Amino acid sequence: MKPATEPRVPGLEQAEAALVEHYARLVRLGYLVLPPALGRHRRVLAAHAVAQRALPGRKPSGKGAGLPTQRRDRRSGGEGADPGYAYLRRRVLTGALEAGRPVRVAGREVRWLPRTPPPLPRVVGLRLFPKVGESDELALEQELSGLTAAARAAYALRRLDGLEDSAVRDALAEAGVPERHLRAALRAADTVTGSAALPDPCSLQARPTDLLRRRQYGRTALFGGAALVVSAGALAFLPVGRGPDGAAAPPYAENAAVEAALDPQGLRRIPADVWRQSSRTDFSVWPARGSAMDDTGLLRRALAVWARPGEEVTVSATPGTQSGPPPGPAQLLYAGEAGGASVVLLYDGLRLVRYAEPAGAGGGGVVLDLARVDGADLIGASAVVISRDDGNTRYLTAPWVSDAATSDLADADGASTTLRTDEDGVTDPVRTPAGTEECVEFRVLEITAQGADRPYLLADLGELAPALLTHGEPGDRAGIAGATEARDQWARIACHLPSVGGGGVRAVNAWDFAAQNLPDGAGRAEWVCTRTETWRGAGSRTLTQFLPPPTTPGEPGVVTATAEDSPSCGHRFPSVLTGVLWRSPAESWYLVAAGSEDVSAITASGGVTGKAAGSTAALPAEEGAEAELTAELADGGELAMLG
Repeated sequence: MKPATEPRVPGLEQAEAALVEHYARLVRLGYLVLPPALGRHRRVLAAHAVAQRALPGRKPSGKGAGLPTQRRDRRSGGEGADPGYAYLRRRVLTGALEAGRPVRVAGREVRWLPRTPPPLPRVVGLRLFPKVGESDELALEQELSGLTAAARAAYALRRLDGLEDSAVRDALAEAGVPERHLRAALRAADTVTGSAALPDPCSLQARPTDLLRRRQYGRTALFGGAALVVSAGALAFLPVGRGPDGAAAPPYAENAAVEAALDPQGLRRIPADVWRQSSRTDFSVWPARGSAMDDTGLLRRALAVWARPGEEVTVSATPGTQSGPPPGPAQLLYAGEAGGASVVLLYDGLRLVRYAEPAGAGGGGVVLDLARVDGADLIGASAVVISRDDGNTRYLTAPWVSDAATSDLADADGASTTLRTDEDGVTDPVRTPAGTEECVEFRVLEITAQGADRPYLLADLGELAPALLTHGEPGDRAGIAGATEARDQWARIACHLPSVGGGGVRAVNAWDFAAQNLPDGAGRAEWVCTRTETWRGAGSRTLTQFLPPPTTPGEPGVVTATAEDSPSCGHRFPSVLTGVLWRSPAESWYLVAAGSEDVSAITASGGVTGKAAGSTAALPAEEGAEAELTAELADGGELAMLG
């Protein structure tokens, strides 16, 4: 792909003309890319803000400061596009994508800190929403909310500007999307099935804010005005507080069932020893724990925010997880402090919900995380991430966990370290790669359940529920990765695990599907397929890795292919084929390839041609050559390469 180039800055008059002509399209583009977690009202205002702030500065910019150029076709992504519109589109994309990234303070990400809303436009006393369309329009908007910001941008550029994929890639690259994310964004945009009309943030309907509360405030202001004048100086130094519902949005209707679900006194609290006699061993038998179980104010705020997350709330949900309110009284799992935050952990039979606010503060960022965990078993319900701050993760462990330890998955010879847990089952902080960019080490949990003779491994992939690590051939023969099995192999693929997270991952299996003697006496290489399984069933991710003899201990393998929702390496269709260009110690280049054991021959075409019998191949090649691989299966079928 050609490198992205910076479009020239047009003159102010030319940009203003493009903004006036295409304002509605630019606002709609911003609305689609902005994070759905903002809520419709804030997204509408933010979309208008990014469009209005897209104009260049008023300083003349050379040639571009003259008369507007002749109107040309804006829908092409190439050089025929109006530079005024192309410039504004890039600015809108950049601003909307930036709004979805964590705030950085002193060079470090602070995920719980909300972004400051733009000063203009502002609306007081009303909440604005795009007009509600047909059910298919709502379904499309819900479908888009499950995509990444880059994928939503790719979809919007196709729909609004009719851009081809090459132009979409260039536009996203110019807006700051990393090269490694471009292909995934286009693939994700391809999965959108809806074709309904897109929401129009320029065609709005208005609703009032809480009228009863406003009337109450008005009466209070009338009778207390004099007192406020006297005490204004003192009040200016007091922190801004919240009402009893915390950061929740104002309610619009009364409903007996909903009100019962939001009553802290109605929370289900399981006694401590129920799990010992229960026929089930999952989250439904976790006891209520924590030092704040009787803090009615904290519990009320958590329930109210879950039902009506306001503008200050940062909401995240794993794919396939509904973010709506509880259908009835939820089960309280934990309420207390962890990692400098007041945390409430709830369970409604389908979802885990974590509410967090700064401990001891009357304001500040509020976080609401939701994760689908239906079908959890003893292992899947062994631990939950209770807090995560700057790479330090604390877990809440199940009552049946007898021992907890941690070890570095990236160090095959590293020893396990006992992990201390307090009386409520909260662990000491564990340094994990979730939320960080480096992979110096990859700490995993080693959990031993009561009565078990060996531990199993859980990895933090950035979600509420850590993922179970397994190894072996897909299906029933895949074994739970214990503390010692296959550690040499895990050490070389550990740092690639974060790339398969973020999709509601339940388990990750590593399968060494082939081994190969390399040319020029380079030794023996392993081929590993890593595949995730999700809580919702769909959305699995697969990547293959080439592990030549390491030059240093634990040297990471080379990722040769990635795929989403591919059946390869799964229990229904374990067959897989992949390859990579490799340079031997003799400075010769080869196309090395491998398939699963049911592959009987491998054929290369394109920049490298040749055929090899068996499940591995090593064909002479030139540096930078591109080739396509196909395989013949033992049953007479044909297999394409992964990716």
